[in-house]
Amino acid sequence: MTVVHTTPHGLQPVVDRSALVAQRLFVALLAVFLLAACERDPTLPRLNPHDVIVAFGDSLTYGTGASADSAYPAVLAALTGRTVVNAGVPGDTTASALARLPAVLDEYKPRLVLLCLGGNDMLRKQPESATENNLRLMVQTIRASGAEVVLIGVPAPKLFGGAPDFYARVADAMKLPLEDEVFVEVLRDNRLKADPIHANAAGYRVVAERLAAFLREAGAL
Repeated sequence: MTVVHTTPHGLQPVVDRSALVAQRLFVALLAVFLLAACERDPTLPRLNPHDVIVAFGDSLTYGTGASADSAYPAVLAALTGRTVVNAGVPGDTTASALARLPAVLDEYKPRLVLLCLGGNDMLRKQPESATENNLRLMVQTIRASGAEVVLIGVPAPKLFGGAPDFYARVADAMKLPLEDEVFVEVLRDNRLKADPIHANAAGYRVVAERLAAFLREAGAL
């Protein structure tokens, strides 16, 4: 805002500094809002009631350490009212999972895949670069089928190990929703574990509840 004052030298514009500060503050806040929008976590399309979710992974998906109806896919199905297929195979690595993925997609034609792999690669000391590349290839394969992907990270098999950085790299590069905390938290809690690397029924319920909340926040439910 500019105010015109009369001076001995004629009419001179004098800048209203409060208005200028307010304008600059508005521009700064707008920039912060736009930046936050650009950095917002990826979202998911809303699932229809009859859309199929496939939980694709290894023993943590299969439910080793608990009964079949206590595995997280079964609990997630009950919590969400959606069909959740348990496509977990104990001992699966990202390489063996990549090989069987097309058949699973062709059979179930999911709208959403919960991708949780990498633990056995780490136990067998496979190169991280190979694990990361296999995860990327699986994401590409899933998307090519028309389904969306949620990437689920698992902890490194060491004391207080968190989810390795390759999960975040894949998620960032491929714009994926990433849940890389729940299995880390569950497998640090002896009350939620059946053995050092598997959850028990209570642990899998925590995983299912957190994933249900995650899917709601991402817009899928």
